[in-house]
Amino acid sequence: MNHADIETKVTERLIRYARINTQSHPFRGVWPTTSCQMDLARMLADELRSLGAQDVFLDETACVVYAGIFSTCPDAPASPVGLIAHMDTAPDAPGENVCPWVLKGYDGGDILLNEEKGIVMRAADYPNLKQYIGCDLVLTEGTTLLGGDDKASIAAIMTLAEYLGAHPEIPHAPLRIAFTPDEEVGGLARDLDLKRFGAPSAYTLDGDHLGWYEDETFNASEAKIVITGRSVHTGTAKDIMVNAVDIAAELMAMLPKDEKPQTTSGVQGFYHVSSCTATCEHASLRMIIRDFGREQFAAREDFVRECVKKLQDRYGKDRISLEITLQYRNMKEMLRNTPELAERLKQAISDSGIQPVCEPFRGGTDGSSLTWRGLPCPNLSAGYENAHGRFEYVPVQSMAKNVEILMRLCGVPMPRT
Repeated sequence: MNHADIETKVTERLIRYARINTQSHPFRGVWPTTSCQMDLARMLADELRSLGAQDVFLDETACVVYAGIFSTCPDAPASPVGLIAHMDTAPDAPGENVCPWVLKGYDGGDILLNEEKGIVMRAADYPNLKQYIGCDLVLTEGTTLLGGDDKASIAAIMTLAEYLGAHPEIPHAPLRIAFTPDEEVGGLARDLDLKRFGAPSAYTLDGDHLGWYEDETFNASEAKIVITGRSVHTGTAKDIMVNAVDIAAELMAMLPKDEKPQTTSGVQGFYHVSSCTATCEHASLRMIIRDFGREQFAAREDFVRECVKKLQDRYGKDRISLEITLQYRNMKEMLRNTPELAERLKQAISDSGIQPVCEPFRGGTDGSSLTWRGLPCPNLSAGYENAHGRFEYVPVQSMAKNVEILMRLCGVPMPRT
């Protein structure tokens, strides 16, 4: 495959995968959280078999796809390279009836996504667009997300698999592949069988901006607060009513107003109330807690406990309950033991003619969990932009360049760009 072939293939794959609804559900309590993710899992397993991959296995219970591509050359690298991407898309915007299309040679101006509905992506609102003047952009009609997060990664991995399968004469490291569900809602590859996966380390592919990579993520937990009120007619409410709505508002007012996602950046942590449903008799809040440093993170959890205790002292301990659940840890603490993984990724990006950028990732990946389970997993960006929203787009050239980066990770002989 030449460069033009790669661009054609990753584009075709992204469009095909994007049309399949794979949205996960944040509060379902079962794994996988949605059965529709199996539609893509089955397609990918069948496609891998058709490409000549080995050890293709679809775990029908866990909704995880496994595959391998072995090298037939005696002088090929022996240590396997693992690649992992997630199949689900975020629940933050509609994910059904996705209609992808390609804008050829973006000119730098506003983009009309949907003439009938008058939906326009204004260049002034999305400054990163100017980086892609002259590129081909995969977009939607502005009524759904695209799902480039993380189907752009899947398209790149599958195109790599096709290339290696079609060229057994090319020396390359053995490749181990896994596609997982529910990353967007905290699944974090929980049911990935490390023994079946068969690689001692791996790279997840997930995130914005071509050439970015991460070996550090937040520490993360979720707090669930349930408040029980007492309702009575407002005309006779004095000294009787306990309004759960007011208590929920009081709790949210205790949180520092300058320590929220919209007021922080870099390595600053935050509190984020992600949902609140409330009536006079009952209120339920979900809050995520984030910080990079272990001590700062623990202090944030303790602060939430202190806020709840103050309300319990005021309104009664039996009226307010708190449950804090650890979601993932900062993978940097473990990846310090394998610095060569990030260095190898940095070199592959650089050799592909891109300036590598590494910053602490203000989120988590499947690798956050897998690293602590014993599978070290730095993360390579998938190259999409505006994820989780109706104005998401993926530059075709970014996906194709990621295929080249993956080839270099696998040791495919290539000239330096």
